[in-house]
This record gives sequence, C-alpha cells and structure tokens, in this order.
Amino acid sequence: MRVSNHGAVRTLTLHRPATLNSFTAAMHAELMPALDAAAADAAVRAVVITGAGRGFCAGQDLGDPAMTGDVDVGAVIERYYRPLATRIRTMPVPVVAAVNGVAAGAGANFALCCDLVVAARSASFIQAFSKIGLVPDCGGTWLLPRLVGRARALGLAMTGDKLPAEEAERIGLIWKCVDDDVLMETVAALAQRLALMPSRALVETRRALDTAMPLDFAAAITLEAQAQRELGRAHDFGEGVAAFFAKRPAVFKDR
Repeated sequence: MRVSNHGAVRTLTLHRPATLNSFTAAMHAELMPALDAAAADAAVRAVVITGAGRGFCAGQDLGDPAMTGDVDVGAVIERYYRPLATRIRTMPVPVVAAVNGVAAGAGANFALCCDLVVAARSASFIQAFSKIGLVPDCGGTWLLPRLVGRARALGLAMTGDKLPAEEAERIGLIWKCVDDDVLMETVAALAQRLALMPSRALVETRRALDTAMPLDFAAAITLEAQAQRELGRAHDFGEGVAAFFAKRPAVFKDR
C-alpha cells in the first residue's frame, strides 16, 4: 500500500502490481488502517483509490493462505470484505476510484463502493464470481441492481463477461470513462474540486440517496427534511449563504 497527499486529497494506491493488486490478508491489514487514518485526519477532505501497474484490483488472491485448505469463504467475507465495503460506504469524505486497468471480482465491487468511479478507457469490470462457483460479494449483490437494474445485474453476474469501461459508463455502472493518458489528471482535478466543497453535505447526500432507495416518496421527503435540519445548523450552510451574497468563494470547514 502506498499513501500520498496532495493538499487535502489523500491517495491510496494498491501495490501488488505483479498480481494485478489482488487482495490478500496482508493487503487488507494495510488497507483498512489506511482508510481509518484518512477518515480520522481532519486535514483530509477527499480520498482517491487506485492501483499500481496495469490493473486496479483483480479481486481475491486465491493463492493467499486465507483461501487455502478447508476454507470458510463466508468467514473470509465477514472478516475482510464486510468491514472493507462498510468502511468505504461510511467514509466522512468523498471517495473516488481511479480504475486504471482490470477490476475483477471483489476488486470490481470495491471500486463500485466508492462515491465516484472514473475509469481509463482500457479498463474493464468483471463479475468473475460465477466462474468459481460463488456469488458477487464486497457489496456486489446490493450495488449491481441499484446501479444498472436487475436484468443487467443478472447478466453481468451470471456470465462473468468482461465489461469495457466505455460500456460501463454508458449503462450507468460508473461515473465516467476517460482516455488512459488523462485518467490520473482527471481524477486529481475532480478530487481537488470535491475537497473544496462542503464535505459533510456531500457525505449526507450519499447517505440520503442510499437510505431513500427503499422508501416511499413521502418518507424520502421526511428524510430530506431531517438532513436539511442538521445541515442548516452547521457552519458550512451559513458560510455558503454568506459567500453567495458577498460574491466570493466559500471556505467550507465541516466534516
């Protein structure tokens, strides 16, 4: 795992390039504390996650000791992937995935757990689980139908076919597909933009959208009122309004 900072943006780079950054117990032992540290650092206002080399993440390394012998795959999910997916979905700042190459299995769904996914044109997404007799994990069963609908979710999960990044953007699986040579430049600009925005409001937007999915219309509006009540008492709302009337850039601080 490599960690770097550029202003208020922290970048976490998965660093097992020889294995397309596939997950191992050792990688989890580095990644989770790195995410927790970013969450706890008030100076961090956006997080970028990417992979070293030619891949983003090829999913679980099946040769890792955690997956050998009489393995309880459910226990592996509970120990590693449930905490990882939950951590990403509850980060107190926006999280951007810069998918620089193949994202397969848990690696694909790890990327999709992030708030915004920007992928290189040569990248691809593969729900590889059916090829080894499993179901999508790392939040995949929840994410896929919500992102692309039941028909496409089943198609992707059952066939395990490779989905090019350009097609992933077209069907709404990811936010954006860009040319390879501008991927990191595009993500850096996006992350810096997010870092200047009201972090607390962005995180509440994530929470409200996710929470509203199973609600009826009236309940969703009630949820909006609750969120606005809290945000309306916070610093950033007052600062945003003051900056609007003063015709100056706002300086947001809440997190």
